[in-house]
Amino acid sequence: MRKIIKSDESQVVREGLTYKVNGDNKKLAESLCQEQNSICAYTETYLGRTDKKDIEHFNPTLKGTSADDYNNWFLVKAQWNSEKASKWTNYQPILLPTSADFEERIVYFQGEYLAASQTDMEALNLIRLLKLDDYELVTERHAYLENLKDTLAFSGKDPQQYIDDLLVTRPSLVYFIRAVQEELNVKVDFDLIKHK
Repeated sequence: MRKIIKSDESQVVREGLTYKVNGDNKKLAESLCQEQNSICAYTETYLGRTDKKDIEHFNPTLKGTSADDYNNWFLVKAQWNSEKASKWTNYQPILLPTSADFEERIVYFQGEYLAASQTDMEALNLIRLLKLDDYELVTERHAYLENLKDTLAFSGKDPQQYIDDLLVTRPSLVYFIRAVQEELNVKVDFDLIKHK
């Protein structure tokens, strides 16, 4: 998982979109999906047409209150939302996905996300709550990176050019963004898609 950047330029902010409890939130979900580049905020897997997607309220106690806003909303795969929903109070205090020091406190190491310090309860709690250490997700991430590296070697391109080309031609094949950036030492630049 990487730090989530919330922008004042977001369509959600510009248009004053709100979450409607028991209402139609399709436009909000579409806006979040677009700004997240169709990537689940938590798992960093691709959000395809057949995936059930949820607008996740990171702090569920804010849902339906005036404090529930854009900074609390993330688009995620429904499975991760449903598994997290009832466990919030068990994992406090917690690191916010938008924290400026997120990537210093939760590090990527050999395919896994770990707390940089075993005394950082906020980071440890986030890893546990969001199941960033889920065995199947870690296995999927490893397999994806292994396949990507094999294909990259076969392509004969340097890593940055390969990722740039893949983003332009088949963006749905670029996910696990933080792992890709750290293992291949590249920048995954979704602006290439927006400007093509």
